Amino acid sequence: MDAHTINSLFLIGALLTAISVLISPVSSRLGIPILVVFLAVGILAGEDGPGGIVFDDYSTAYLISNLALAVILLDGGMRTRVASFRVALWPALSLATVGVVITTGLTGMLAAWLFHLQPLQGLLLGAIVGSTDAAAVFSLLKGRSINERVGATLEIESGSNDPMAVFLTVTLIAVLGSASHEGISASFLALSFIKQFGFGGLFGLVGGWLIWRTVNRTQLADGLYSILVLSGGLIVYAISNALGGSGILSIYLVGLFLGNRATRGKHAILNVLDGMTWLAQIGMFLVLGLLLTPSELTDIWLPGLLLAFGMIFIARPIAVWISLWPFRSFQARELHFISWVGLRGAVPIILAVFPMMAGLPNAQLYFNLAFFVVLVSLLLQGSTLTSAARLAKIELPPKPEPVSRAGIEIYPTSEWEIFVYRLKASKWCVGEPLRHLSMPNGTRIAAVFRDHELMHPSGSTRLEADDILCVLAQEKDLGPLSQLFSEAPQKKDLPRFFGDFFIAMDVKLADMAPIYGFTLDETHLSLTINELVQEQLGSSPVVGDQFTWQGVGWIVADVQDGQVVRMGIRLPTQEL
Repeated sequence: MDAHTINSLFLIGALLTAISVLISPVSSRLGIPILVVFLAVGILAGEDGPGGIVFDDYSTAYLISNLALAVILLDGGMRTRVASFRVALWPALSLATVGVVITTGLTGMLAAWLFHLQPLQGLLLGAIVGSTDAAAVFSLLKGRSINERVGATLEIESGSNDPMAVFLTVTLIAVLGSASHEGISASFLALSFIKQFGFGGLFGLVGGWLIWRTVNRTQLADGLYSILVLSGGLIVYAISNALGGSGILSIYLVGLFLGNRATRGKHAILNVLDGMTWLAQIGMFLVLGLLLTPSELTDIWLPGLLLAFGMIFIARPIAVWISLWPFRSFQARELHFISWVGLRGAVPIILAVFPMMAGLPNAQLYFNLAFFVVLVSLLLQGSTLTSAARLAKIELPPKPEPVSRAGIEIYPTSEWEIFVYRLKASKWCVGEPLRHLSMPNGTRIAAVFRDHELMHPSGSTRLEADDILCVLAQEKDLGPLSQLFSEAPQKKDLPRFFGDFFIAMDVKLADMAPIYGFTLDETHLSLTINELVQEQLGSSPVVGDQFTWQGVGWIVADVQDGQVVRMGIRLPTQEL
């Protein structure tokens, strides 16, 4: 490769990346997922587009995609809170295993019928498109305020269901590649399954612990911690893959471990990973777009559309309802939303490269169909996510947030941050002296800026509208501080989401009955609101859960340590 070729690669790669970034705002205006924009830039730059770039190196695309996916999962794991596992771990694992198998079987049977394939070939195609994609799910759910049970289930599922898809794909390729189709024993399948999940989980947790200890015990320049974490995660990913485990699961667990421990330089690591994740997504979807030749889809678009619709409207919903049936905490509208957010993305395209590298018959058909299904999924499901959340009533009002936040490394594993707020005239604290502020214990106002000037405040200093406050605190104090100093953006479709007023959990229903006209039987006469909520919602309610009882709407407004501490009441004149 000469200097001119290398320079051309640099120019083309940088140009396509820059174009992807600059036109990314188009996605919000058109209501389409940003990943589709990146994919479209790659397709337009390919041989059927105006760019005319001929790219058919599947091995290079496989390498780039796996590297990008590893970065995305590491970042996603670090941003997932372990607390969400309390309500979502087992449902998500059921979706990641049983759900993938059911989706594979139903989609595979439909594919075999539509494309006149052998049953095993149809199942292979079903396995390729059988798992939801972490990159797509993390990207589309990022920044959205939705029901914790639903959001956590989708995130954990997308981060942990790839091992099952890989297991099924590799197994079916091995069976189809054997002369008799009987060269794979049950013991081999069981061992492969155990390796994928067992080794993947073990190496992820052990590797995460080792990286965490190394980071906290090593004195480095600030910029090197993120490189150490990323390189360590990739080491774990590679070792797990080499020994038969799931590297995808391993690196997700590495991120999960690091993100939920006091880690040196965590905020700097997350900031770097955020940029690297965007670059990984852009690079991965650009390369996958270049790999596609749209003219090859003309012969399969109609049966391909039927296959995609069959997976979206039949296979995925059936898989979700069967997988989550044992977990009675999910309401029907939540199951509908989880069914709809079965987004396909890069993983099916990566898995579709496996048959091509194995030299199987119909390999090109598998690849083209996987790409077509991904396009339909991202365009149809991704572009309607907001509407689906509204219809399912799982979207929550936005929370008040600081203007910005930054980590302060007071000591190596410090979790202190600076939260920056700009006061609006409507805040009650405007006009009040600082000494009257009821701030969480252990928090301090580090600085006050007024008209771009740093003040020297005292307890008697009165706050004014547009003052900028810099508050030293920890993440656990973010909620109370934001309620005190900030306002959440208003959403027209979520007016007075939590009802007309709030009520404590120890109030007895008998005390409310004369006011609201409740008709109480002997069972309910002695019940408190807390006991009523347990009766109606079970033992694991989350913020936003709601029910109607005696004509009144009851909405869970605050949950602490798994216990409901405040309920919203919506009067009968308000629609639930």
